[in-house]
Amino acid sequence: MRALAYFKKGDIHFTKDLEEPKIVASDELILDIIYCGICGTDLHEFTDGPIFFPHDGHTHEVSDIGLPQAMGHEMAGIVREIGPGVTKFTIGDHVVVEPTGTCRDRYRWPNSKNKDRPMCAACQKGHYNICSHLGLIGDGVQSGGFAERVVVNEMHCYKIRKEMPMDVAALIQPIAVSWHAVRISRFRPGASVLILGSGPIGLGTILALNGHGCSEIVVSEPAKIRRDFAEGMGAIVFDPSQGDDTTNIPLLKSMAPGGDGFDYTFDCSGTPSTLKASIECLTYNGTAVNVAMWSVDHPVDFYPMDITKQEKFYTGSMCYTHVDFEAVIEAIEDGRIEIAKAKKMISSRVPIERGFEDAMMKLITHKEQTIKILLTPNNHGQLEGDGTDIYE
Repeated sequence: MRALAYFKKGDIHFTKDLEEPKIVASDELILDIIYCGICGTDLHEFTDGPIFFPHDGHTHEVSDIGLPQAMGHEMAGIVREIGPGVTKFTIGDHVVVEPTGTCRDRYRWPNSKNKDRPMCAACQKGHYNICSHLGLIGDGVQSGGFAERVVVNEMHCYKIRKEMPMDVAALIQPIAVSWHAVRISRFRPGASVLILGSGPIGLGTILALNGHGCSEIVVSEPAKIRRDFAEGMGAIVFDPSQGDDTTNIPLLKSMAPGGDGFDYTFDCSGTPSTLKASIECLTYNGTAVNVAMWSVDHPVDFYPMDITKQEKFYTGSMCYTHVDFEAVIEAIEDGRIEIAKAKKMISSRVPIERGFEDAMMKLITHKEQTIKILLTPNNHGQLEGDGTDIYE
């Protein structure tokens, strides 16, 4: 089948020859992919990887699958085929995919040399989003959504109403990243909030906070076009470059009610300056959440007394769980997350044949001009509605 695939370090290209997915475990489904978004992780796999993908000649710890693999994990599709053990879906259902691959999924590959390995401690405790062997469908575990079809097990699929636009459905996965961050922060309605960075995850955090009943949000972002996106989604925006340094912390902190800092900060940029701002812009007993993905070999200066003196809290947020996917779907369907706002995240839709040159490279070289590019593996990028005419 047609796919945009990761072949080895530095080699991502379109192919017509990727192997068709097949149902192996009885609870698996095959989906026709309508839209699949490009994530910053996908870009890092090209510029810095392999990260989650196995190295050439090796296989993934969960699935024992090697390269090449179709990329893409922000998937919305339509059920094409179901296994005999599937109980919640029928052919023609519209679904989104929670793409984590963890110890819980080893049973899907009965011929794998890893199938009988014990679950890691995190999975044993139910924290599969921080599995010791965490990978993603479309990023190491198996082929993903930059392909015409994908096979996935039932517990990773969520049905959506056919009235929901499929391009918005493809945003549910990145919004779930932000929803998880807001949820584990123990956010309290009425609290003050600062978001550092208004790329896809920063904008997703605006939507997630809207879904939690928060509308008064300050966003700090140096790029004007991204500030405009955040402002268009209802946030109060701040240009951190207007002062003498890259964050202008005193002025930013003064924008909080009372002028003594925010109750919650969400670092969606992952730079030394935004880490510093996320802590220093907190009020007493405030909570800072790191949502950004940092390089594993990127040490920074950290001063514990910045946390201790005012009993602040600092934590990280990783991926999502089924609770977050279900909550985001419900929030979109009941209107707490507005479809019109969500659509503002979508910069363009590109066929997978041009996915590397016209989408991935554009995001790498012109990231300040784009937010979210969706690939259309079955060339239905013209569909603005629910996409049901694919079967008509």
